[in-house]
Order: sequence, then C-alpha cells, then structure tokens
Amino acid sequence: MKDSFERVIDYMRISITDRCNLRCRYCMPEDIAFIPHEEIMTYEELLRLTRLFAGQGIKKIKITGGEPLVRRGCVDFIRSLKEIEGISNVTITTNGVLLEQYMDDLAKAGIDGINISLDTLRADSYEKITGRNEFGRVWRGIVKAIESGIRIKLNCVPVEGVNAEEIPAFFELAKNNPIDVRFIEMMPIGHGREFQAVSAGDILELLRQRYDNIYEIREKKGNGPAVYYENKDFEGSVGIIGAVHKKFCSSCNRIRLTSEGFLKLCLYYKQGIDLKTPMRKGISDQELAEMIRRAIAEKPREHQFFCDIVNTRDTACGGQSGDVEEMKNMSQIGG
Repeated sequence: MKDSFERVIDYMRISITDRCNLRCRYCMPEDIAFIPHEEIMTYEELLRLTRLFAGQGIKKIKITGGEPLVRRGCVDFIRSLKEIEGISNVTITTNGVLLEQYMDDLAKAGIDGINISLDTLRADSYEKITGRNEFGRVWRGIVKAIESGIRIKLNCVPVEGVNAEEIPAFFELAKNNPIDVRFIEMMPIGHGREFQAVSAGDILELLRQRYDNIYEIREKKGNGPAVYYENKDFEGSVGIIGAVHKKFCSSCNRIRLTSEGFLKLCLYYKQGIDLKTPMRKGISDQELAEMIRRAIAEKPREHQFFCDIVNTRDTACGGQSGDVEEMKNMSQIGG
C-alpha cells in the first residue's frame, strides 16, 4: 500500500486503551478525563480492521496505549493478531509495570519484540516523573524480558532538568546488556510542549565523547527510524530517534489507529478518518477497505514540529496553518 508520495505504508500502531497505571509529567496529568468505555474499540472491531489493513499491505503491528497491559485480554488479542494472514510482526510498547506478570504469557502468544518506556534509572526520580513508586516492579520486568531472549528495546525520552544527566547511565546499560537503548526526542505534543527536549545531535555528540570508535550500524533494526550505534565493547546498541530535528518523513511507513477507532495519518496533524462510526452502522468490508485506501492517499508529506519549536510559519516550513496541529496527549493518540 502506497500513499500519494509513493511511500510504502506497511506498519500500523494500534492503541487499545487510553488508560495507564502511571502519570508521567509530560504525558498524562492526574486529573485527565478518560475516554468512556463504550467509545473504545472492541477487540473484535480491531481484529476486523487489522484483517482489512493486512489485505491492503500492512505487515507489522505495534500494540500501544495508554498502557496496553492494563486492558484485560491484551495477550489474547496479540495471539489473534499473530494468526492474521499477512501480519508478520507483532510487538508491544509498555511502561513495564505489569511486564513481570505477563512476560511468560506474551512469549507464549508469540510476541516478536517488546519496547519498554523508562526515563530514569533512579527509583526516586522515577516516582517524581511518573507519580508512582513502581521502579522495582519495572526493573524486575526488564530483567525477566531480557532473560526471555525476545528482542528488547528500552525507550528513554531525555528532557533538560528532568533526566538529561542520566544519559551516560543509559549508555552503560546498552554497553553491558544485549538490548537496544533508544533515545527519543521529546515531541511538542500535549503536555510535551511544556518541556525542553535534548536534541538527537547532542546525544550523539555525548556518546562519541564517552566511547572510542563508535560507529553507525548499517543493518536496519525493527520498523522505525532509529539510527543505531555501538562499538566492539557493547553487548547492545544505542539508538537515537531525531523525531523533530532529524525528521524521517520522507521514509515514513506508518499509520496509527487510536483506541477510539480514528485512523491517524501523522502525529502532527489532526487529519485522519473515523472508522468506528461507519463500522457500528454496518458498513461492509469492501466499503471500509475503500475508505482506508482513500484515507492513506491523504497522508501528509511531513510534520512541522521543528517549525513550532523555532516559532515560525514561513515557506521553508511549508506554510502550514496552526489550526491543523494535534493538541491531544500521547496517551489519547497512542504512543
């Protein structure tokens, strides 16, 4: 399946819930209003859509939230996704709080990879960032995941004044363990607009300062845009995702399906299409597939996050109007 810019779209991120058992400062405030349960897509509806998307060329699925493991039936849903013809890879992004509990079941369900979001390696900082005292549970889950042999990626969003000073400790985690430790630039979405990100360039410079003979890995790892680095002493690797300063829009291969059944074409824009309403009104698979094809054709060329940061709307930034920007939090969109 291709969009109007001839990009092959073969990767879909499915959010199965907007709920989470943490309250990270840049993502979900304590007083957030959750989506009513009846507005959340059922697993049956999500499986129907996934079959249609697979028929259009989607091959890889990432399960997200909120925190996907808080929704009952998540593991069974993953097992069902693995049985869909055309779907070759199913992974999950989790905060790790429930990972120790579900790790064995995820492995039995056939999960292909696990991304764990962790922004600090200190228990006291963890509680300040997340609002919860769960670092011990998360760490035990990480250890169990590594022992499983399943591919593990640890995602860290470095923020000035919050956890930037811990970047070297995360480097050491990649050096001493067979995991990919990835640094993701904070995107100015929802509450993320209130924080100052550490740029991809600064992270790479720090990595090269601390370790000799760091080189870029040419082998592509996974479905995303991370650029990976290591040297001969590393058991794992360091990945850097310059989502803002080194945007990868020209090779973007992804779409997002929110927990409300909204097909989102780009994180930056509100643009997309509601699939849940026509489904619940009895639309046929053929009509639904045509809706999907038309929507993919409207996928934007690129985001304008950098233009927002430098506070300009000139021609170089595409001249986009601010009223198209996405203002929801990542927990509502699907991380």
